[in-house]
Amino acid sequence: MLNQIYDTCEFIKNKTNFIPEYGIILGSGLGDFAEDIKIEFTLPYEEIPNFPVSTVSGHKGALLFGTVGTKKVMAMQGRFHYYEGYDMKQVTFPVRVMKHLGITKLIVSNASGGVNSNYKVGSIVIITNHINMMPEHPLRGANDERMGPRFVNMSEPYSHHMIAKVKEIAKTNNIEVKEGVYVALQGPTYETLSEYKMIKNIGGDCVGMSTVPEVIVARHMDLETFGISVITDMGNEENIETVSHAEVLKAAKMAEPNVRLLIRELIKLY
Repeated sequence: MLNQIYDTCEFIKNKTNFIPEYGIILGSGLGDFAEDIKIEFTLPYEEIPNFPVSTVSGHKGALLFGTVGTKKVMAMQGRFHYYEGYDMKQVTFPVRVMKHLGITKLIVSNASGGVNSNYKVGSIVIITNHINMMPEHPLRGANDERMGPRFVNMSEPYSHHMIAKVKEIAKTNNIEVKEGVYVALQGPTYETLSEYKMIKNIGGDCVGMSTVPEVIVARHMDLETFGISVITDMGNEENIETVSHAEVLKAAKMAEPNVRLLIRELIKLY
């Protein structure tokens, strides 16, 4: 894998000559954050050696390089999911590439289903912790110490400093934000009512099909990480909302302006 990372990084460096500080993964319905980046280079996934190609509607499939304020960033317009048929090493490969290109901080965003009764469709949730229920672990197999330690300390998967900064930004801009624990399931089916009940019972506040493998690999490589989620549907003990991917994208779009502001100001100020 390390040789593949080097090959991919060499290709990207030759195309861009760009050293980013921040990496950003833009999830479902949040791809328009690209408008907040002064873009210098765009590389479609299909042109990048060793990169998977996103197959999900709403994921545009390109690496963007540019600036937000004075900070150099690279952003993934669309991520890769285990349910698409990729293994976890493929799903998380771009995070390793971003690290080797120079990033020290990673921001991940997603759309998720809510089980916390304090949430509603359109709620913005700062992810404070997660529960990994994916059927494959991204660090399974032989460990290469050049990429990170065999056993990873996950006591602070999401940066307390970045969380505090975003809460300050939200308060200053009168944006309501929630906090919560994100549960990662395989997908691609949305959850049953019984699964929503299980998620609540084990301590989850919201549920989705991404993010956690990326964060595990980010922490493996000692990247400071921040996660944010938009609640796009709700499931509670009495009923479950009918949901489709189109409705998920629509709900994410509702919250997108505020999410964009929070991410933009975090990058500028931290």
